[in-house]
Amino acid sequence: MTAHAQTETRTMPAWRQDRYGEPDAVVFEEAAVPTPGRDEVLLRPRVTALNNGDVRVMRGEPRLVRAAFGLRRPKQPVRGMDVAATVVAIGDGVTGFAVGDEVFTELPGGGGLARFALAPAKRLARRPADLAPELAATLPIAGGTAWQALDLAGVGGSTRRVLVIGASGGVGTFAVQLAALRGAEVWALCGDRNRALVEGLGATRSFDYRQVQPGSPELAPGSFDAVIDIAGTAPLRTLQNLVRDGGTVALVAGEGGRILGPMGRILRAALMSIGSRRPLRAFVAATDTGVLTQLAAHVVAGRVRPVIERTFPFDQARAALAHVAAGHTAGKVVVTAAD
Repeated sequence: MTAHAQTETRTMPAWRQDRYGEPDAVVFEEAAVPTPGRDEVLLRPRVTALNNGDVRVMRGEPRLVRAAFGLRRPKQPVRGMDVAATVVAIGDGVTGFAVGDEVFTELPGGGGLARFALAPAKRLARRPADLAPELAATLPIAGGTAWQALDLAGVGGSTRRVLVIGASGGVGTFAVQLAALRGAEVWALCGDRNRALVEGLGATRSFDYRQVQPGSPELAPGSFDAVIDIAGTAPLRTLQNLVRDGGTVALVAGEGGRILGPMGRILRAALMSIGSRRPLRAFVAATDTGVLTQLAAHVVAGRVRPVIERTFPFDQARAALAHVAAGHTAGKVVVTAAD
């Protein structure tokens, strides 16, 4: 740790897991404060936002994720990938940031459910003074994924109508707003209890996914310029038929087996897109500080409103993980910092 650190603390409270499993595998304990290496900073999270990705890593499912996150147990034992935080120490080679800076970012693999966390300096975006940390923490994965999915599907300019499937979750609530902001007419599939929410965010029409699915009469073939599929359960051919020639289906997520997860679906999508005028495009969102800066500006200006369903205190972080793991969260779940 550099001489510029604002803390001499050697241990910290953290929610950690030493095995894959359900939320009961995550336990509260004291852990060593990490030291920033070259090109890293040490952060003190103010707010941590949870994502479905945190649950997948917690469970180690599909098994394919273990190749990246740890074969027998998570290499990073602390969950929580998205944070709004204060820089408290900097490693060698870090320029452009100083102790005391307020930032928000996606932590590789997690780390946010602890008093301190490490982050690569290149991933940091500055948090504007008039952007609350609770709102900033929701932006990196959910907001960034929605932005990149819309880019991939070509939403903007001549795009007239967009269908968002899974519109009430973290990514979906941002996708609806950003598509509308880009001038598209947005249709949305979500649970019935969340239809008013997504219409308030900018959807022109919404449907209860239990009653209307891709292929239903209400969603006629060729009706859309783009489809953003976040739910990941509809047949690929049906999704492809929803868009006009020249339209694109962006596959944000996908279901599959316990071993390979959505890989089979992704490969089928790639094969079906060869020579097609209605391609199916799967992607993995990457941290883009330029996108995060633009998202922050939209929130500050009131053009985009992060939806926070529940806020948990740090000592209830395991309950927050359980809430996300149970599914059907509307918008985001956030955890406030340790005292």
